[in-house]
Amino acid sequence: MPDLRARLVEVGVDLVTREGTGALSLREIARRAGVSHGAPRRYFPTHLSLLAAIAAEGYRGLAARIAALEPHAPPRARVTALARLYLDFARGNRGMFELMFRHEVLRGNDVGLRETSRPLFRVLVDLVAAARPDVARPAVVAGALWANLHGIAQLGQWGSLQMVLDSDDLEPLLDAAVTAHLGGSS
Repeated sequence: MPDLRARLVEVGVDLVTREGTGALSLREIARRAGVSHGAPRRYFPTHLSLLAAIAAEGYRGLAARIAALEPHAPPRARVTALARLYLDFARGNRGMFELMFRHEVLRGNDVGLRETSRPLFRVLVDLVAAARPDVARPAVVAGALWANLHGIAQLGQWGSLQMVLDSDDLEPLLDAAVTAHLGGSS
């Protein structure tokens, strides 16, 4: 079978997209790839390393979307667009989004997942620095904004925000988060 490693990752991406993280067992990925349950070990020493390779595909997909943002828009508008894109990605890719931020996947892998994810955060830091040149530590503001957005995404996925707000529209929360961290109005 040509490039079994890539096939296993592809099957994992499809599986997490269709069925969520609970379906990502080594045996199920191998079964759907049409190989023995021991075959993935030739390419991935641990289940965690396979999960990290699958998550890396999620980061690449998110990076491609971020790269497509309007490069000439004002920095604040780009931050808002990035925030909206992040929430849309979370909503449209629930299983992948969950996998991408699982602590054990980020920490213990040999795929270089941090090297795949850090440039995305750097984009946000640079946008915050451009939107708020008065801020001495834009990484701190970007981190706080990201944490806020991630919370909105996660609580939105669970339905918690919709329940307390009596609305499915999370756009006002996005605007409030950007305004809270960048100042002024959106």
